[in-house]
Amino acid sequence: MLSGRRLDLIDPSPLDVEIEDIAHGLARVARWNGQTIGPHAFSVAQHTLLVEQIVQMTAPDLDAEGRLAVMLHDAPEYVIGDLISPFKVLLGGEYRAIEQRLLDAIHRRFGVRTPLPARLKARIKAGDRSAAYYEATRLAGFGEAEASKFFGRPRGIDPSGLLLDPWPAAVAERRFLKRFGALSKSVGR
Repeated sequence: MLSGRRLDLIDPSPLDVEIEDIAHGLARVARWNGQTIGPHAFSVAQHTLLVEQIVQMTAPDLDAEGRLAVMLHDAPEYVIGDLISPFKVLLGGEYRAIEQRLLDAIHRRFGVRTPLPARLKARIKAGDRSAAYYEATRLAGFGEAEASKFFGRPRGIDPSGLLLDPWPAAVAERRFLKRFGALSKSVGR
């Protein structure tokens, strides 16, 4: 990593995880394999902020630790990239195991309980699917019917202020770090 850390993918240590490495990597990983409109890729860092924004709308009672978990839901992708879900299924259980070990190390590093409670996992998944719907229809050329088939139609979300204009990587990195810092401070980390 740029921080100088060396991360063992088979047995990742929380001591080798730095938020700056995560933010830097996620800001440079493109969602939708870069197949989106605009002069910049829609990054996983920006997607993460979008999911957190949606979860704020749909689960306003979620505490700061839960929001931190939302911010970190795709954090392993700073190392392994963003693969579409159907491809992850084809790769099988070993890929999922590696991804989960990375996520567990990241959670331990930043004081997020692991495993996550089922209700929190469901809220994150719902926010992730809603974000995917809006990304698909606004950025990736999907029609509403097609996006609804894959991701469901979001409910209880005002899409007018969603963070859907792709940012340059440096902006996504900076905004990710700023939001993470605010949530960490709220949790007392």
